[in-house]
Amino acid sequence: MEATMAALVHNIHERELPVGAAEVGRLLDRIGAADDPLWPVPAWVPVRFDRPLAVGADGGHGPIRYRVTGYEPGRRVELTFHPRTGLIGAHTLEVEERGPHACVLRHRLSSRPVGRMRLLWPTLVRVCHDTVIEHLLDNAERAVTGTVVHPVRYPWRARLAVSMESTRVHGVPVPAAATLLHGSVDRPDLADAFALRVPPGTTTDPQDWADAVFRNPPRIVVALLHLRNRLVAPLGIEQGDASAFDTITRNEREALLGTDAGHLNFRAGVLVEPDTDGTTITVATLAATRSRAGRAYLAVVRLVHPLVVRAMLRHAGRTTVAPWRSTAVA
Repeated sequence: MEATMAALVHNIHERELPVGAAEVGRLLDRIGAADDPLWPVPAWVPVRFDRPLAVGADGGHGPIRYRVTGYEPGRRVELTFHPRTGLIGAHTLEVEERGPHACVLRHRLSSRPVGRMRLLWPTLVRVCHDTVIEHLLDNAERAVTGTVVHPVRYPWRARLAVSMESTRVHGVPVPAAATLLHGSVDRPDLADAFALRVPPGTTTDPQDWADAVFRNPPRIVVALLHLRNRLVAPLGIEQGDASAFDTITRNEREALLGTDAGHLNFRAGVLVEPDTDGTTITVATLAATRSRAGRAYLAVVRLVHPLVVRAMLRHAGRTTVAPWRSTAVA
C-alpha cells in the first residue's frame, strides 16, 4: 500500500504470520548479520552495517544508505536515510503481536524524494522497493512455516535491475589462484580470463558454476557452436560436442574442464573466490595449437572467443542469481 501527499511517500507492506511475535522478532534481530534470514540475497545486494545492530549503526544496501535511529530488540528497527540517498525520512521494520500464536511483520517507509530520486522513485526505485520487501516477507513466512502461499512476482523492471547487477563481466589476468589450470597446457597460444561478481548467498560450488556456464549456454552461443561445426568439417577439424566441457578434476574452489583434440588442446578453469561481500567467479581459458589447421582455427576463434565467454558467464549470472527462475513471473 502506498500513498503520496505533497511529494511525501507513505509505503506500507505487511504479512500476517501464524506464530508468536517473539519467533519473528528473533529473525528481525539478525537484519544485516552474515546469517540474515530475511533480506533476499543473492538477488539483491545485502544489508551491511559497520557494527552489530544497535542505535548508531551505519550502513545500507548498495546505494541506499541509512543509519539505525531506533531499535527495540525483537520488536522494531528504525532506519533513517542518509540525505545523499535522495530520500528524506525513514523506514521501519516492526513486529506486532496478535495473540500467542499470531503476529504481523510490517515494513513502513515514510520519506520525501529529493533531487534525482524524485524521478527515480516513480520510474524504477518504487517497484524495486516493493519487490524487495515482498520477497523479505516471503522469507519470513518461509522461515516460520516452511513454505510461502503466494510468492512474490517479479515485474520486468525489478528483473532488469537484478540482471544489471548480476551480469557485469570484465576481463582480468589469468588468476594465480587457478592452480588446477596452471600447467594444464604446455606453452599456451591463448590465455585469457573473465570475471563476474555476485552477491553473498549465491552458490560457491565451482561445479555449479561450471555447469551454469558450459552446460546451459545462451541460445546465441548454441547457434554459434552449431555453425562452428559446419564450418570446420572441410578443414579436417573434429566436431565439437558437450564432452569438450567435461570436468577433468576439481577442488573446493576450482573446476578444470577441457579436452585434447587433433588441432588443439583446450582447458577452462572455473574459479570461485568468496569473501564477506560476495563471490568472484572467474572463467579462465588456455589453448595450445597442435597443427597448421589448429593455428588457422585459433586465429579466427580469437576474434569471437571473448564475446562468447562473456555471454556465457553473463547468462550464468542471470540464471544463478535471478529469483524468478523458480517462482512465478508477472
